[in-house]
Amino acid sequence: MKSRTALSILSVLIAAAAFAQSHAQKSDAVPVPSEAQKSFATVKSLAGEWEGPVTVPEMPEMSGGKPMHLSMRVTSRGNVLVHEFQEAGTPLDATKYDHPVTMFYVDGDQLTLIHYCDAGNRPRMTGKMSSDSKKVEFELKDISGSTEMHMHHSVFTIIDANHHLEDWTFMMNDKPIHAHFDLTRKN
Repeated sequence: MKSRTALSILSVLIAAAAFAQSHAQKSDAVPVPSEAQKSFATVKSLAGEWEGPVTVPEMPEMSGGKPMHLSMRVTSRGNVLVHEFQEAGTPLDATKYDHPVTMFYVDGDQLTLIHYCDAGNRPRMTGKMSSDSKKVEFELKDISGSTEMHMHHSVFTIIDANHHLEDWTFMMNDKPIHAHFDLTRKN
């Protein structure tokens, strides 16, 4: 009887050890990042302070003025990138000056941005990285708020660690307005 009890205990201990070892091997494996996570890592590499001119072909009066200042920072334990534009040299006074804020994050298997627009709405877009990993393009998914005037499309092109381009398409009723930002890192 003692040998049966000892054999049973030994079998349970061997099974427990085998389970623990297989569990430890699984937890040591590094998960492969999804395409959305890779795209997000690319966009997060832009964190910092940026400045540069804006060109708006459909509205030349908006081109060639003061450069734009862009602040991009990673927050929420690395899960969100905050993107804030303003005209360089203007105070942070959202009641007098445009100051749009865009948040980037991974939502399931999609890289998502929500643009908190000065037009008072919140377009949500999903992005995909190009095969050369130099460009992330965002397409409109839906909008909270008015759809008359809204951001509709954006493209981030990385030239190098200190230079990137942003192209934003704003829909004014049914007319697209294109803004091209040529940005240089300031920090």
